[in-house]
Amino acid sequence: MKLLVSALEHSANVHLHSLKKELSDDVEFIGIFDANLGDSIVDLRSLAIMGFVDAIKKLRYFFKLNSQMLHLAKEADKVLLIDSSGFNLPLAKKIKKRYPQKEIIYYILPQAWAWKKKRIPVLEKTITHLASILPFEKEYYSKNAPITYVGHPLLDIIKEYKQNLNSEVKEVAFMPGSRKGEIVKLMPIFKELTAKLKLNATIIIPKHFTKEDIKELYGNLAGFKIAHDAHKTLYEADFAFICSGTATLEAALIGTPFVLSYIAKPLDYYIASKLVKLSHIGLANIMFTQFMQRDLHPEFIQEGVTVQNLLNAFKEYDRTAFLDDSKHLRTYLKHGSSKTVAKIIQNI
Repeated sequence: MKLLVSALEHSANVHLHSLKKELSDDVEFIGIFDANLGDSIVDLRSLAIMGFVDAIKKLRYFFKLNSQMLHLAKEADKVLLIDSSGFNLPLAKKIKKRYPQKEIIYYILPQAWAWKKKRIPVLEKTITHLASILPFEKEYYSKNAPITYVGHPLLDIIKEYKQNLNSEVKEVAFMPGSRKGEIVKLMPIFKELTAKLKLNATIIIPKHFTKEDIKELYGNLAGFKIAHDAHKTLYEADFAFICSGTATLEAALIGTPFVLSYIAKPLDYYIASKLVKLSHIGLANIMFTQFMQRDLHPEFIQEGVTVQNLLNAFKEYDRTAFLDDSKHLRTYLKHGSSKTVAKIIQNI
C-alpha cells in the first residue's frame, strides 16, 4: 500500500514514528515526513515557521508544495494528513475534488472547535476518517460525522510517569520551544530566572539543531546542562518552565509541575486573540478544564512573561495538587492512538 503522508511538524513526526511501528511492512510512505521514515519530498527544517507573519512570507513556497502533494496523490492508495490544518485542509479539498473515491484519514484534527467552526462541515464532507485525539472533540461535530476518538498519541511514546515528587525542588528543566522566534524571545528571561533560582538547570534543545543553530539562538549557555531527550529530562526534573505547545502536555502527563510561558510576535498575537475563542493556550489546561473546570497549571503570555511573574509562580506552586491532577488527566485520555489509527488505515 502506498500511503501519501503529510506531516509537516516535528511533533507530528514523533507520532508518525509510533504509528509506523503498528503498520504492516507493506505500507510505504510517500510525501512529507521525517527523513528517517523514508524518501520525503522536502527537508522538514525548511518548513519551520512561527505564527501568521512567517506563514505569509512562505505562501508561494507552500502553494508549490501543495501542488506537488496533489500530483503524488494520483499514485497513492490512501492519504494520511497529520495536524497542520493551514496546509492539510486545502490539500484534502483538492484531493477530494480530483480523486473523489480516494480514502483520506485526518489524524490530529484541526482545532476547529477553538476557531473557524465553519471548518467542521467542510471536514465532515471532505475527510473519510476523522481520527480525534481529544475526548471532547466529537461533541462539536454532527451526529453522523465520520469521527472517532482514537486515544492520545503521547500515551504511545511516554514510558515513565511520576508517582511521587521529591520533597524539594533541585532540578529545573527549561524548554524554550522548537521554533527560532520562540527561543530568541524566551532565552534572556530564562537565563535571568536561572540566576535567581540558583538550582540545577537543564536546557532542552531539539536534536536536529546544529552547533551553529545553538550558538545563534541560545547564546552563552553557562549555567545550563544541555539535554536533547525531552521526556527523560522532564521525568528527572522537579519543575519546568515551558513554552506553549506539545511540550506542556508532555510535562503534564509525565507529572512534572511546570509554568507555561509564551511570547508571540505582536501582530500574530493580535490576530490570534481576535480569531481564537479560548480562555487558555496550554493544551493540558484546555483539556483539563473540560472535565475539572479549573486550571491545571499557570500560564503567562506576552507582557506577562517576566522574571518576577515566573519566580512568584514557582514559589506559590502546589506541586502535590498538580501531580494528583496529572493522574486524572491521564485517566481522561485513556490510552494511546497508534494502534487504532493503524487499524483505520489498514481497514482492520
